[in-house]
Amino acid sequence: MKNITVSRTELASLIIAAVSLILLLPFKLLAPMLAGLLVFELINALTPMVERLISYRFARAITVALLTLIILGGLSILVVGAFSLVLHEVNNPARLTNMLLDVVEQARRQLPNVLTRYLPSSADDFHSLLKQLLHDHTSELKTWGTGAVHLFVKVLLGMVLGAVIALVPSPSEENMKPLAAALYRRVNRLAAAFHQIVFAQIRISLLNTVLTGVFLLVVLPLAGVHLPLAKTLVIVTFIVGLLPIVGNLISNAIICVIGLSVSLWVAISVLVYLVVVHKLEYFFNARIVGGSIHARAWELLLAMLVFETLFGLGGLIAAPIYYAYMKMELREKALI
Repeated sequence: MKNITVSRTELASLIIAAVSLILLLPFKLLAPMLAGLLVFELINALTPMVERLISYRFARAITVALLTLIILGGLSILVVGAFSLVLHEVNNPARLTNMLLDVVEQARRQLPNVLTRYLPSSADDFHSLLKQLLHDHTSELKTWGTGAVHLFVKVLLGMVLGAVIALVPSPSEENMKPLAAALYRRVNRLAAAFHQIVFAQIRISLLNTVLTGVFLLVVLPLAGVHLPLAKTLVIVTFIVGLLPIVGNLISNAIICVIGLSVSLWVAISVLVYLVVVHKLEYFFNARIVGGSIHARAWELLLAMLVFETLFGLGGLIAAPIYYAYMKMELREKALI
């Protein structure tokens, strides 16, 4: 049996990396780390294309500037659009109320009397119910709003850090102290693991988009149901599907709301289909991602289960990246 030795410097760097990655989850720093890695990888991927047009000296700076404009422009459009939507609905409360009452009325015609007694029967009842819900959950809404602002700021800072790090030329390990060089190798392997997972997520999003498109554009029309904005929903499914785990939840919620505008039973059928697809995607996720990091499906599923149990949704998102990084380290040490 081959004797594997690890220097004290390597061992110290591994311990520092492991503790740091674990502490990111309870301290809610996973999102900014992923944002920074995403910007870093995007810059590294786009720089060679820019290099063909201009000298290397300015290629990375121009790439960073373009990405900054795209990201800030996208965030600005998102924020302005959200405020515009809110202001539009505030100025047209009757329109929003009528839409919701139409949905309730459709549900009242299709649900049994045992359930319809809990539904509002008029606009006044609906307003009273809404006020009561807001009153009962005021503290939760304040906490959620504050948390959303903090998350947005952290993600923005993570993007800025990723851009700054990508702009700086890569240092040479020969000029580093031993511990710094070892930590630099840990960071590079983590970035490589993130790169593998991101490209695997693109394939997963394509698979989810195809399955959702078949249902929305083929199955439902054959059943005589034409969902509004079906083609737009397919595009949205791919875009938000690039977000691990959370993206599917967002697209599923949007599709269910659109289905509810047609009828309650259409919404239920859409929800059932999406839940089945979502469960199947856990296995597709494990197989596709597992193939890119040379892990079996059950390994990745087990890692996702353990991390979700320990750290919740953040652990579920981090599990593929952390497991890919761990496999890289173990393989580099010839332990597996």
